[in-house]
Amino acid sequence: MTTMQKRYRRQRPNGFTLMELLIVISIMLILMLLAVPSYKKFRIHSNELSAISSLKTIQQAQMMYQTNYKRVGYACDMKSLGGDDAAKSTATSSGMIPGDLATGSKDGYRFTVACPSKTDDSAPNVTYTVQALPASVGSTGNRGFCMDESGTVKDDPQGGTNCSEIAQ
Repeated sequence: MTTMQKRYRRQRPNGFTLMELLIVISIMLILMLLAVPSYKKFRIHSNELSAISSLKTIQQAQMMYQTNYKRVGYACDMKSLGGDDAAKSTATSSGMIPGDLATGSKDGYRFTVACPSKTDDSAPNVTYTVQALPASVGSTGNRGFCMDESGTVKDDPQGGTNCSEIAQ
């Protein structure tokens, strides 16, 4: 090579060209578009499993509550099952479930405990129902869950309270 050719020869700069960077970013974007729906399904599934586990925790707490407070029977609200563990346990704040669950909301699900109305207020509550509904159907969960004193967890595939199928 002559000195003239060396002087005018284009030097390749260090680093990547704009086109190379755009290709890499495009590939990353495509991979992200494939991963996001899978992540959403995984998150919904894990929220549903957490809701079923929380229902079983509530059922165990109800059994302990009924044993400890025979005159009351089953608890008719989440507050009675929750409360401060360190404080003295009472029928209105027994501390039998964790604080995050006692608030009635955990992992994208809202929990409610209810007892049917009774004619004799002095009689203990002998039945209860628990419902776990997704905070946002399709986003935090797809199915609604229900349970009664039998401990059988049933689900509503539409995310509501029409629980007819045994949850699996």
